[in-house]
Amino acid sequence: MAKRILVLDDNQDILDIVHETLTYEEFEVKSTSTSDTVIAMAESFSPDLVILDYRVAGLNGGEICMQIKSHPRFKNTPVIIYSAYINHNDELLSYGCDEIINKPFDLSELVEKVNNLL
Repeated sequence: MAKRILVLDDNQDILDIVHETLTYEEFEVKSTSTSDTVIAMAESFSPDLVILDYRVAGLNGGEICMQIKSHPRFKNTPVIIYSAYINHNDELLSYGCDEIINKPFDLSELVEKVNNLL
C-alpha cells in the first residue's frame, strides 16, 4: 500500500510540481493551497507524512505543524516545512517539524527527506 502524503503550498506551480514528483515516486498525494483545510484533510486522508510551506495565507506552516503535532492521531506523523527564509531554521524547528527544506530546493532532496522520514 502506498504511503500517503499531504502537501500545502499556496503557490500553485510549486504545489503541482511537488504533487507530480511524489506521485511519480509512487506515493498517494493530496494537496491543498489553503491552510485552513489542512487539518480536515488530514483527518479524512490520514497521511503518513505532511509537507507544509511556511509562508502561506492564514495560519503559517509552523502553526499548522503545531496543530498536527498536538492532534492525538497525528502526533507521531512526520512533518517537513519548507521555506525561503533560511536564516530561521531554529524558529522553524521550534514548531516541532521533523525536517526543514530551504527554498529553492532540488526535488531529489525532497524525495530523499521524504523517504528517510517514512
